[in-house]
Amino acid sequence: MKHISKLLFLTALVLGFAACDKVDDLPFYQKGTAPALTASAAAIAPVAADSQKVALTLNWTSPKLATDSSTVKYVIDIDSSGKNFAKANSKVVIGALSTAYTAKELNTMLLNYGYAFNVPVDMDVRVTSSYGNNNERSSSNVVKVKMTPYKVPPKVALPASGKLYIVGSATQGTWNNPVPVPSQEFARLDETTFAGVFNLTGGQEYLLLPLNGDWGHKFSVADKSKANVNQGGDFGLDLNDNIPGPTTSGWYTITVNFQTGKFSVVPFTGKLPDKLYIVGDATQGGWDNPVPAAQQLTRLNSSQFEGTFQLNGGKEYLLLPVNGSWDHKYSVKDKTITGLASGGEFGYDLPSNFPAPATSGNYKIQVDFATSQFKVTKL
Repeated sequence: MKHISKLLFLTALVLGFAACDKVDDLPFYQKGTAPALTASAAAIAPVAADSQKVALTLNWTSPKLATDSSTVKYVIDIDSSGKNFAKANSKVVIGALSTAYTAKELNTMLLNYGYAFNVPVDMDVRVTSSYGNNNERSSSNVVKVKMTPYKVPPKVALPASGKLYIVGSATQGTWNNPVPVPSQEFARLDETTFAGVFNLTGGQEYLLLPLNGDWGHKFSVADKSKANVNQGGDFGLDLNDNIPGPTTSGWYTITVNFQTGKFSVVPFTGKLPDKLYIVGDATQGGWDNPVPAAQQLTRLNSSQFEGTFQLNGGKEYLLLPVNGSWDHKYSVKDKTITGLASGGEFGYDLPSNFPAPATSGNYKIQVDFATSQFKVTKL
């Protein structure tokens, strides 16, 4: 026992002396300086034929960090101007002081942001340097580059008819084909996007038809059992499965984007009328209600109405879902909004009348319930 005690005492003594030895200081890495960023161009507008060519080159100075320059990390962020890089497209570069983007890379980024073809947009660019472990981050100056996306073929070929219809057990017309129009026809919002407002039966299915009354082709989904496909996703021409409708019956806005090959289904929170009338001192019938037959708008499809009217400049009007009734109306939130006489957002039972254009004349009024937007054009 004495032998063991001595051994333990010696071990403790050695450890005690070791604890007194001074440990070297941990290495200290200096902070360095923020990199200075420059771009090869202040504006770029490549064409589709140059998609594989370099459209933009970025260069920046060394932040002078205290490690091998080949290990320094750089994150390049690009986002819409004024957004403070909240939804930035990011790219990581290690060691280099420059990077290049092809026209295709930038075009894909711009289209993912939802920007229109051939319309220039202002983008902000910055680079942030750091050690490899992300310590000592320093952001550069922000460089502005005006970028113009070029047109690319849509992911899903557009219907040759230029029209789109909905059919199926989820719809009010069920599987009867041809389908009832205009209630089951989509509105064409732009070259590649269609939208419509429909009363759907929960737990049922539907298809999209390019030609009313024809079963030859349809737009559908590859797998109707895929999670959340009843809320949207990928679609294509003549795929395997019907599109599953929402689980709950009700009114829904369906948007179909042939450019991206995506569709979406969201609850419609407004009120869709079967008919629509215009009333007010801007009209020839004044505020008399019911209004003359000439003051009824024409329903074009499931969500759009249109009419041509002689309007009195500087006056006001409302849109009525029921002729002769003041119970409800379509109106605007604030009639003093600049430019509202030419169009903007409208809604159900909002507090202000529509302001008519300042000058009297013939005008076309277009109303879209899928987008909650109206437009007034002088003829």
